[in-house]
Amino acid sequence: MASDPHRKQGTAAALPGARPYALRALLHDVPLSADGNNEEVKINCVDYYDGNLYVGTSASELLHFFRIPPDPSDPGAPATFILASRLPPVYSEPAGGFNGSRPGVQQILLLPRVAKACVLCNWTVTFYSLPELSPVFGATQVRNCNWIGGVDLNEGSNGGGNERSAGVTILLSLNRRIQVVRIGEEDARVLRKIDFAGSTLSVRRDTIACVADSRNYALLDVDRQLKIPLMSISSLDDSQPDGAFGRAQNLAPSAQDGGLSRSASSATARTPANSHGHSRSTSLGNFISGMRRNERRPGDAEEPVFQDSDAPPPSRSPAPVDKPLPVPPPPNATDLLAVQAAAPPRTATPPIRTTPSPKPGSVFLKPHIVSPTAEEFLIVTGTGPLDRGIGMFVNLDGEPTRPTLEFARYPREVAVDGGSADLSSSVPSLGAREEGYVLASMTKEFEDGLHHGLEIQRFDVNVGENEPEKWWLEISNDEPKLPTASTPIGIRPLLQSEEMLFEDVVERLCQRRFSPFSGQPETPTTALKSSDSRTALSLQRLSQERELFDRDPESEDEQLPPGWEATRIKEGEDFVRRLAKTSSRLAVWAGDKIWWAVRSPLLTQLDHALEVAAAGKQHASSSSVETRQQLLSLLDAIKDREATSELEFMTLGYVKQKASVILLATFLSSPEPSFTDRETKAMEDNLVGGDLDARVVLSLIPTLRNEIVVNRRGIWIYGGIKNIVERHSVAQMDGSPAQGISSLAPNVLQFLRRFLSAWRKKKGFGSIPDEVFRTVDASLLLVLLEIDQSTPVGQTGKPGSVRKELYELVDHGVDCFDRAVDLLESYRRLFVLSRLYQHRKMAADVLATWRRIIEGQEDRGGELGDGEQRVRSYLSNISNQALVQEYGLWLASRNPKLGVQVFTDEKGKAPKFQHTQVVALLREEAPEAVKYYLEHLVFGKGSTAYVNELITYYLDIVISDLQTSPASRDNIAASYNSYRALQPPKPTYLHFLADNAPPSDEVWQSRLRLLQLLGGGHDYDAAAIRKQIDDSLAALTPSPSPSPPQPSGTSATINGTTTTTTTTTTPPDASLLVPESIILASRARHHGTALRLLVHRLGDYDTAVSYCIRGAAALTPPLSSTRHGGRHRRDSDSDLPPTWEEQTQLFRALLGEFLALRDEGERVEQTGALLERFGAWFDVVEVLALVPGEWGVEVAGGFLVAALRRLVCERREALVERALSGAENLRVGFEFVVRVEERGGVVEGG
Repeated sequence: MASDPHRKQGTAAALPGARPYALRALLHDVPLSADGNNEEVKINCVDYYDGNLYVGTSASELLHFFRIPPDPSDPGAPATFILASRLPPVYSEPAGGFNGSRPGVQQILLLPRVAKACVLCNWTVTFYSLPELSPVFGATQVRNCNWIGGVDLNEGSNGGGNERSAGVTILLSLNRRIQVVRIGEEDARVLRKIDFAGSTLSVRRDTIACVADSRNYALLDVDRQLKIPLMSISSLDDSQPDGAFGRAQNLAPSAQDGGLSRSASSATARTPANSHGHSRSTSLGNFISGMRRNERRPGDAEEPVFQDSDAPPPSRSPAPVDKPLPVPPPPNATDLLAVQAAAPPRTATPPIRTTPSPKPGSVFLKPHIVSPTAEEFLIVTGTGPLDRGIGMFVNLDGEPTRPTLEFARYPREVAVDGGSADLSSSVPSLGAREEGYVLASMTKEFEDGLHHGLEIQRFDVNVGENEPEKWWLEISNDEPKLPTASTPIGIRPLLQSEEMLFEDVVERLCQRRFSPFSGQPETPTTALKSSDSRTALSLQRLSQERELFDRDPESEDEQLPPGWEATRIKEGEDFVRRLAKTSSRLAVWAGDKIWWAVRSPLLTQLDHALEVAAAGKQHASSSSVETRQQLLSLLDAIKDREATSELEFMTLGYVKQKASVILLATFLSSPEPSFTDRETKAMEDNLVGGDLDARVVLSLIPTLRNEIVVNRRGIWIYGGIKNIVERHSVAQMDGSPAQGISSLAPNVLQFLRRFLSAWRKKKGFGSIPDEVFRTVDASLLLVLLEIDQSTPVGQTGKPGSVRKELYELVDHGVDCFDRAVDLLESYRRLFVLSRLYQHRKMAADVLATWRRIIEGQEDRGGELGDGEQRVRSYLSNISNQALVQEYGLWLASRNPKLGVQVFTDEKGKAPKFQHTQVVALLREEAPEAVKYYLEHLVFGKGSTAYVNELITYYLDIVISDLQTSPASRDNIAASYNSYRALQPPKPTYLHFLADNAPPSDEVWQSRLRLLQLLGGGHDYDAAAIRKQIDDSLAALTPSPSPSPPQPSGTSATINGTTTTTTTTTTPPDASLLVPESIILASRARHHGTALRLLVHRLGDYDTAVSYCIRGAAALTPPLSSTRHGGRHRRDSDSDLPPTWEEQTQLFRALLGEFLALRDEGERVEQTGALLERFGAWFDVVEVLALVPGEWGVEVAGGFLVAALRRLVCERREALVERALSGAENLRVGFEFVVRVEERGGVVEGG
């Protein structure tokens, strides 16, 4: 068959090849002649009932075929027809012979209710029995008959009893009149004769018949014998007066006036079945409504049909007899349609009453009347056989009901199929069940000549919709035995429909097992991986991918019975066969072939359109664009369509899947012109919404085929989808060799990204196998990894970015864990791999992966950032103590300060370590971190157990630096000189040192902490430390420094301990570690040495004065209580503040050191200040003895004035004290006298 739609309205139905009908063989090679010479013989008419096929030929023969059902084991096989009889119907030849050739068998009218058949052969009607065609009624004949028919088409829809004796009423169109005949089981009788000459065609609904003669159409009430002319068959025929149309006429012989007309206003209107269409001023219904009260007189008799048609009719009333009760109708009797007239009356039987003679040049057209619904007739008019025809719908009142139809040419035959009696409901486009079609046989002109075929169009479309689409259906020329396109085609509805099965629907909708790897000697991913080194690590796993049919972990315990696949296929086919059945009652014939005109299922229509589009996608770019636009229009048309049956539900899903696959194949193979965003989005939505297994989609992309996971039962999809996918896969195999995923275009990668992400949202649906999501997750991960390669190194996942989507994928978990590990390893995305491990709470693997990155293994994303800090934070959040110990020690060996925080974290979830355990572990695995842990214990926890050890660590750092770095020695000496050079007021040296120490210099910071520990009052071995300093720095040459004068020795007693202060030569180490020596000297109670170093080596006079008042507490560094949170404590009595006497001794020693200052100005200044501020601790006599005589009085003037004031004050205090004592004595004496007087005298007995 070929298709040539005339109009493209942009709807889904306009897709090329989406025909609503197809031809299915009914009977081929009909033996039209007994001798086998069929060249001059043709088929005139066909009918079918109860397995019996009757064919009337132009050779005046009636062929009877009997149907043999197909073998039940092969339900799709066609039925077989065998010739049961070849009957030459009896006919009467006119006296003068036939004028021209005999038409042969013109009509076959089957009346199964009375088991009779009426045959019109060469204008003679004969009657036979069914089904064997034996003559009945005594070989009765009716001559000069143009048409037999007029069976009430409503009888089948109205139902009836099982009585067969009532008979069936038919109409015989004779030359001079129409006879209403009732055919019974035993006889045929004329009920009435209607004076309507020259009728050639009639179709009846109840009592209303639409009839036609050679020129005009009219409506007829066969009971009341009323007529209303409608219109001329030819628009050019003006023989009928204009005033006659639409005016009712009474044809009853007893009427006084044969042409009575009446206004519409004078009659009660007949209620039509629908209300659309135009109104008419006069209608047959209006005219006859007032006559419904007339009844048939009981005395009227029925007239037998045996009389000659030319005999004058008897005078009788036209009233009808009672209608017989109909029997149950045959299948699909509701859609009984009128058959068509064979030819106009011949001159061989001149009529007694004829129509007016035509004018020269008049055109005679064959009338066509069909009844699409119980309330409508369709009549066809035109201007010529080569001009367009117009189909008009009128109701039983003669009023138009629908928009007119247009035929490309005036048709040879017309038939209707389907349609709803309710005209108020609009049948939607593309396949509602009750669609109504008009099929017209005609001849059309094409480039290669004239073609005979069927023009098909919808008639049940309301006004306001788009112009209905037309389809062209003709006989295919593919087989040489079939009739050519130049062979005329006949069509008519049969009495009974035949059920048939669409095996192509079964083949398309039945589930078939699909293998993405079939026909391939090796897994396609092998070639892929060999060309893509990034996935080399997964070759071993991929080589086993196809073995998942037998190794799927979800079903490895499932035992599949033998032959399970064949059983499943058979069950699926049986299920679809129950849905894929249809019936047809339209017969089409050409030459010696007869077909069923079968309403194509929605699936067949759309699938054929999809096949045409699939074939057209390989054409030019413009054709490709048009094809995908058509496919998208189709998908858009069915997007919101609600399925009304299970077959329609499967059909819509199938169409969505197949159209989407074709679009995807076009998208993958035709990069130019590229799909628009709207087209790509529509394709993605339909691929996801069509519920096509994502693995099938991925099988179309060779670079992702290796990611497909299949269990032992395989992938089951529609057979039609399987075929098109396999065709595309074979085409890919015949093309270029498979390449890596990097060969995919960016738009394809972005499509896969969106498609697979949308599929992941279906997780949790129980109807989807787990293998689908394992495949989807692996494919999506691979696509995202490929796209993310363009992201700058080190960039974190911004919202909406590919990297963010990659993080979300692994953070929410993937079903293909092992494959994901392989892919991330192959792409060197170790940080993403660690996130995958984090989701699974695989802490050991997370830390191991970060360790690999930190130790230098390639991580192409570069997202880890500060890896050591990330490890530190992660260790605080896990509870595995073994992992914390392992990676804490590893981190401490790399970054001691950070690693120690793992063991000192108070908020960590892992069980806490013992301090001794940590110290031991650090000494073994990370010696450099021991110091930091000890700092935590000493400064953070206030533990004194490790003070000695920590001091040793600090001292080792400082001494090692001094021993190895001359610059460090020079810096220390320079700091002393800088401090001495400062003008007062100036901070203490310890403050000066803390303020000027570089914060990032480990040596300086260690020295500050050393001073903090030494001056903090902790218990430590000062002698050992002193010895270590002396031994380590003995070899160092001290920097030259001024030597102060050596005063005479002094002694002081502090806290009961007497110390001697002597002036000696500064030892070598004192020039480098002066503050340390001062603290150690104080610790050893060598206060004179401490004061000497403070005054002469540092020039820190304020600290020296403070030392005299506070003792060792004056040497505590300022950072002890702030920077490290250390606690100030005193562990021995020697660290207690000195008493007054001890302070006096220290001040005397300090005075001696000031007097020994080399610089005379400083000596005078510091001595004067000391005496003036702290003169109370000095004896005037001793000071005067020590102060050089050459100094002016002003140096000690303040001291002397203060001393004298103190002496005067002391004398006055003594006087006051004596006076107070005298007053107190008087008060006490007075109180005694008073008490004595109060008590009075006491007489003591002798």
